[in-house]
Amino acid sequence: MPDNLFIFIAIGFVSQIIDGALGMAFGVLTTTSLLTFGVSPATASAMTHVTEIFTTAASGASHVYHRNIDWRLVARLAPAGMLGGATGAYILVSLESDVIGQLVSIYLCAVGFYILVKAFRPVWPREIRGRIILVIGALGGFLDAVGGGGWGSIVSGSLIGRGHAPRKVIGSTNLTEFLVTAVISATFIATLGWSELSSAVGLIIGGIIAAPIGGYLVSRVPTKPMMIAVGIVIVTISAPRVLGGV
Repeated sequence: MPDNLFIFIAIGFVSQIIDGALGMAFGVLTTTSLLTFGVSPATASAMTHVTEIFTTAASGASHVYHRNIDWRLVARLAPAGMLGGATGAYILVSLESDVIGQLVSIYLCAVGFYILVKAFRPVWPREIRGRIILVIGALGGFLDAVGGGGWGSIVSGSLIGRGHAPRKVIGSTNLTEFLVTAVISATFIATLGWSELSSAVGLIIGGIIAAPIGGYLVSRVPTKPMMIAVGIVIVTISAPRVLGGV
């Protein structure tokens, strides 16, 4: 684990810029970076989610200010995501997550390629409805906790891939992530304790600095370039994990 506070600040800043603008990737980028420094999977996921309590609050407030929120979507996603997240955090602390992590990476690659295909075809925004929202929320929360990230990739990626307006999806999933992350973090703190998570301070500083910028960017980036960027980010992050068998 690096001792230099500025390394954590840089990781938090870059990850949150991408997450705030694209609605995904903070957890995946942060957890992956921490793992390269030798942090255990459970601690890396826990540090990431403790940080996200602060970054998602700041990012969500930014999206509210820029009117990127569909409140009906938030009301449907939040309960399912919170339940799935608490379950995933408990399982990660108890079990080995290598197999689950590999399956998540394969899924994210598929979603990324699907979004890239949709970006070059006509996409007509439609109302978000049905039980699929509950399924996506629960799955997103569970895999986010177990894999150290993926809420935005799974939830935003799935909804954008179904043809929903990217700006509203990204803003709504960012705001909902605050509630999901709070529950996941509470579960980790209850099982791991706080002493192992104190190094998250640097991540928090970097993430909070970057959070307001994402809401500004997503309210001004056209739909097609945004979808292309989302697809590229997902594939770029997930493909090496799939090929490496991690």
